[in-house]
Amino acid sequence: MEVNGANLDQDPLRAEQPDDQIPDGGVVVWLQVVSAFCVNLTTWGVINMYGVYQTYYQSHKLSNESESNIAWIGSLQGGLLLIICFFAGPIYDVGYFNGLMYTGAVLVVVGMMMTSICKNYWQILLAQGVAVGIGSGLLYLPGASVISQYFEKKRTFAFGIASVGSNIGGIIYPVVFRQLQPSIGFGWATRTIAFIQVAALIVPIVCMRQRIPSTTFRRLLDWELLKEKSFLLLMIGMLFGYMGIYISFFYIQIYALAECNTSANLASYLLTIVNTGSLFGRVLPNYLADGYIGPMNMHISFSIAAALLAFCWIAIKNTAGLVAFGVLYGFFSGSFVSLGGPIVFSLTKDPSTMGTRLGMLTGMCGIGLLVGNPIAGAILDHGSWIGLQAWAGSLILAAAVMISWARFTRYGSILWIKV
Repeated sequence: MEVNGANLDQDPLRAEQPDDQIPDGGVVVWLQVVSAFCVNLTTWGVINMYGVYQTYYQSHKLSNESESNIAWIGSLQGGLLLIICFFAGPIYDVGYFNGLMYTGAVLVVVGMMMTSICKNYWQILLAQGVAVGIGSGLLYLPGASVISQYFEKKRTFAFGIASVGSNIGGIIYPVVFRQLQPSIGFGWATRTIAFIQVAALIVPIVCMRQRIPSTTFRRLLDWELLKEKSFLLLMIGMLFGYMGIYISFFYIQIYALAECNTSANLASYLLTIVNTGSLFGRVLPNYLADGYIGPMNMHISFSIAAALLAFCWIAIKNTAGLVAFGVLYGFFSGSFVSLGGPIVFSLTKDPSTMGTRLGMLTGMCGIGLLVGNPIAGAILDHGSWIGLQAWAGSLILAAAVMISWARFTRYGSILWIKV
């Protein structure tokens, strides 16, 4: 069979099993997880470290811009990643895997390189916000979708392992920027991050393969799916969650400098600390969800904990407390990225609608990520840290309530059931 001129039957990296048999193991299968890990390192990893750029822009390069305007750069980058997935899904389904990967890789790397030489706000918005955001979306969709074609029994755990790449990026990139920027400047520090992305992208471009391209072009929107109350409630819940979950990632470093008398050196590592906590918050919950608890139950409990921590953030006025908050919040917030897909699987009765459901959900999440942080920045522009923190906590709590409602609607009031 040929897709885009390539003979898939002769591809040594393609699984040898029949199309209807999910491999669920082997070297080729785990290479897909490693590849997806590298995709997340390149895409979500840069979004997870945007708080470092937020602080730098606010204090140096874009000091004449408001917190809300600066937040639009990172929010546009993250929002476009998810919104582009909505449009890229049908393209992926019919076999244009390589086109998505190559185009996305070029946009991400060129966007970061252009960011390194930008001088004005609108230039950075276009390069780091738009170009990197669109490229990240084109890369992320294949990376997330391929895993579901190779795993069945360990699918949730495999998603968790792959999603750790975003945390590794969120750990490495802030340290790289912090160590290099004072000595070689903003431009070369940003270009170094782009070179790391180039190295990471070699792995998925060489090793990642779409196992079963579809023969039909699925619809972007299926209004019938919105008549399923549980799926509609899940979409609303994830909208609220993505509006709130990244607020601390964007603003924890600024808060440390402004409210906790934290040294500039230690403050620059707070985002690394949050991402370290989030790393464990993606692997352990996914493992437990696969074997014992279920992805929806795990997501609800972790969302409630993250909401409570966001409210506790209001009372933290010292460095030690903020470090502890960063570790715990990172751990409990990690499930938002790693368990979203498995939850959709648990709610889906008709597997043929899976691609459309994931596309609709990621589009809704993208809208949330796009608007949540700039609204938080506007609250902060009026001088209210408490308002920003309460806004974050309320949104995450609303997400937990809506997803709990979706669970009740789909499975009833039975608590002790693995879903």
